Amino acid sequence: MDLSFISLPKGASTIGKNFTFEAGHRLVTLGPEHKCGRQHGHSYQVEIILTAPGLEAPGFVTDFGALAPFKQFLDTELDHRNLHEILPFEPTSENLAQFLAGWFIQNLQPKIRGRLVAVLVRETTSSWARFDVEAL
Repeated sequence: MDLSFISLPKGASTIGKNFTFEAGHRLVTLGPEHKCGRQHGHSYQVEIILTAPGLEAPGFVTDFGALAPFKQFLDTELDHRNLHEILPFEPTSENLAQFLAGWFIQNLQPKIRGRLVAVLVRETTSSWARFDVEAL
């Protein structure tokens, strides 16, 4: 069957990749009467969402392998740590998503083709926060 007659529409492509890490934290400003003010842990899931107006050969927004330094950062700096002890802010999912977006933009985005759209941080299967990066 000849499918060459199908014209491709104009638009942008978007990809996402999920990463995981385990960490503990407590939200010290809440106090021990609030359950999040007490030490607890999460199996964090982090999704990076990238976009590009066109694709690079062989048809990628960005090669998923090029995102390995982000996973290395999570494993080295955040995995199996108490986040409230190492991060310079209250370790809510919202703040963590913004922080991870900042790290990605500063350290990885200059080396890849795709542009970061958003970072989603999931603490549980039913709770998440998303930070959307402003397009320049």
